[in-house]
Amino acid sequence: MADRQPTGSFFQMPTRIERIHRGSLACWQIHTPGARLLVAEQGAQLLEYGVRGEAPLIWLSRQAGYQTGQPVRGGVPLCWPWFGDLKRNPPAVQAMYRQPEAAPFHGLARSVPWSLQDMVVQGDALGLTFVPDPLTDWPHPLQVALEIHLDQRLSLVLTTHNPGPQPVWLSQALHTYLAVADIRQVRVPALAGCRYVDALRDWQAFIQPDALTFAGETDRLYLDPPARLQVDDPAGRRRIYLEAQGSRSAVVWNPWTEKSRRLSQFDPQAWRQMLCIETANVLDDCVELAAGARCQLGVSLWSGPA
Repeated sequence: MADRQPTGSFFQMPTRIERIHRGSLACWQIHTPGARLLVAEQGAQLLEYGVRGEAPLIWLSRQAGYQTGQPVRGGVPLCWPWFGDLKRNPPAVQAMYRQPEAAPFHGLARSVPWSLQDMVVQGDALGLTFVPDPLTDWPHPLQVALEIHLDQRLSLVLTTHNPGPQPVWLSQALHTYLAVADIRQVRVPALAGCRYVDALRDWQAFIQPDALTFAGETDRLYLDPPARLQVDDPAGRRRIYLEAQGSRSAVVWNPWTEKSRRLSQFDPQAWRQMLCIETANVLDDCVELAAGARCQLGVSLWSGPA
């Protein structure tokens, strides 16, 4: 039978779970026989993940700040109930927020505290469930939870339930920062032939002719990509795999050289070792959540040899 312990410190060795602080942020630090994990209560943001004996799979900035109310650069921030600039979202999503001129970038979820509601340890597998404090600036009765499951893979599932009598529109993303050895050698073969919108070219639509490679700043929204993407990282001698659930869009981002100098909590050379592939519901893939309905947005991550 699974052990449940929503609070506390070390238990059931060799799995170790401890509540710690990074700067002013409370975090849950997890060590299992096969992996390590760090999750901040602010925004339920996964900060670190790696398999024992291997390089980290998730990138976290060495200049990351851990301050209450401030986003942390790296990990897997949650973008909810809208993605990016609210004004770039469909009108139905924009209409959900009372103060669009003051809307924070990437929504409300990543800056509020989330509580660890449930914890399940069964053998080498671990499950965590986080729920947010009430969102005072959000007038709709949505219920949201993040489940993190760790076994041979890392899986995150963001579930939204609309218990109210009216439909609600939202966009969202699991903003995953992947750790790579050299972005200049990275390839994403499965995006060949996909349609994308390029934020750096006046939001025009294009077709990806071949495998995606990187030679400059990249900020693209891929539409209807395959559910499973493979990231070839030859300098790191591995492949990284992402498998999406409940998504028909993926955002791919790397700031390259010039923008890296303008980013907060970001070393000017850090663009070489990171790649964002964000499992998302954005633009035409935004969600209309009917009264009483639920939706799930999820991603599973793992790696293998090149």
